[in-house]
Amino acid sequence: MLQFVLRRVLGMIPILLIVTIIAFLFVHLTPGDPIRIMYGAEIDQSTYESMREREGFNDPMVVQYGRYMVDIVVHQDFGQSYRTRSDVSDEVIRRFGYTFGLTMLSMFWAILIGVTVGIISATKRNSLLDRVGMISTITALSIPEFWFGLMMMQVFAVQLGWFPTSGSGSWQHIILPSLTLGFGVAATIVRFTRSSVLEVLREDFVRTARAKGQKERVVIWSHVLRNALIPVVTMAGLQFGFLIGGAVVVEQVFAWPGLGSYLIDGILTRDYPVVQALILLFSFQFLVINLLVDISYGFLDPQIRHD
Repeated sequence: MLQFVLRRVLGMIPILLIVTIIAFLFVHLTPGDPIRIMYGAEIDQSTYESMREREGFNDPMVVQYGRYMVDIVVHQDFGQSYRTRSDVSDEVIRRFGYTFGLTMLSMFWAILIGVTVGIISATKRNSLLDRVGMISTITALSIPEFWFGLMMMQVFAVQLGWFPTSGSGSWQHIILPSLTLGFGVAATIVRFTRSSVLEVLREDFVRTARAKGQKERVVIWSHVLRNALIPVVTMAGLQFGFLIGGAVVVEQVFAWPGLGSYLIDGILTRDYPVVQALILLFSFQFLVINLLVDISYGFLDPQIRHD
């Protein structure tokens, strides 16, 4: 297991290097002038040229990339925001807790709803509960997150007044955005759980357990779920990575002060250091999630071992 983890961690290094190159080229080839953003469009030409020289934008692209990598690897410094002149690392650290808390709670809702509905649909196949669950799943997959968020806000915040409409500051603020973010993921987990449970229910060892007179509840929890949850964990792990991308939209809708809204602001204002730092961070999180999913296999099924 230790060798497997070490190999995976070492394998993440070239992937992250490629991500830095892509992110660097993407933001630098995007139309827009960061000097005009930092100092205003009315800046005179001489000052404009001196600022470009001072900020290093006149250097070759390779030199700029090398300087960028040295700052990250040696100094753990992602630079300063062109727009606010604040330290990007400090701002990312401050906002990371908001996004992490939002995605974790969203994943909790998604797993709770998805696995529960998926198991009920599989064990009650072709029943009314199964049909309602599948129709609800298809509906959830078809609804855009921003529209669902606005509807949640309209019903539960504006009309019923149960939760705040936007912002942060209390536990009530996170309920609506987390449910909105986890809704689509829950639908995916429902379909995957149902399919996985139905497949395991056809196995010989399940029929043997039933033939021995074991209660259906024991068969489901002790035999079926142990095997059915392995592919579900894989899907949930991948969906957790995609939640980070979905948080960009949801955070904008609910004015949640996380990394998603920070990324949108950085893209709109051509704030290169912000965009580069967040692309690298999101990619690193996705790789870590995949590693944790692979490690979890050994705990879910003792027969699986990483050599």
